[in-house]
Amino acid sequence: MNKRQLGNRREEQAVSFLRSKGYRILAQNFRCRQGEIDIIGERGGCLVFFEVKYRSGAGCGDPAEAVDQRKQQRIYHTARYYLYKNGYDQDRACRFDVIALYGDGRIIQIENAFDAV
Repeated sequence: MNKRQLGNRREEQAVSFLRSKGYRILAQNFRCRQGEIDIIGERGGCLVFFEVKYRSGAGCGDPAEAVDQRKQQRIYHTARYYLYKNGYDQDRACRFDVIALYGDGRIIQIENAFDAV
């Protein structure tokens, strides 16, 4: 299995996890000039932009640590474009979460993983 196939498989795991928690999935792999957002969902009137990270073992570090400030900025600017493109108001409630997947099968959602930068 190549990296893209593995990534797609992990993102599908994250989508199933989010649906089980009551999220409505609006988009996957949203891309634009600014960057990419893995999953965009909504629950309770809040729009959520999800970054999915996977690590097979502890020796590879924690998945959430891979979302550095540069990545956060790209996600933020991509999210702004998504809001604009889809006609959302500027005051729309939204947040940025990280879905961390581990080689042992654990899935952890880190809500409000970072603020808009």
